[in-house]
Amino acid sequence: MDNPDGYAEVGSSDCGVTMAMYLRVKDGRIEDIRYKTYGCCAAIASSSIATDMVKGKTIDEAQALTKADIVKELGGLPEQKVHCSLMVEDAIKAAIADYKSKDGIY
Repeated sequence: MDNPDGYAEVGSSDCGVTMAMYLRVKDGRIEDIRYKTYGCCAAIASSSIATDMVKGKTIDEAQALTKADIVKELGGLPEQKVHCSLMVEDAIKAAIADYKSKDGIY
């Protein structure tokens, strides 16, 4: 996404997962959200479902997203895949924080 309103990148050297999150915000809602995830299938699936879950939501609604919400929407994950694959919550919240800092909300 060119010129996102919010951007963040998170990663874990422990499990080799990196996630970049890009937000476009219009009238206080997430108009578009995109991601780049390098890692296992569970990490990619978590990124995909989480972005679908927050697209069109207000910033406050998107910030309320939890790891448990993502796992529930996926129908569960193997225990060994939960930690790294759910960094997507952190990536979304960090991208929102970046947006807020640019928009003067913080």
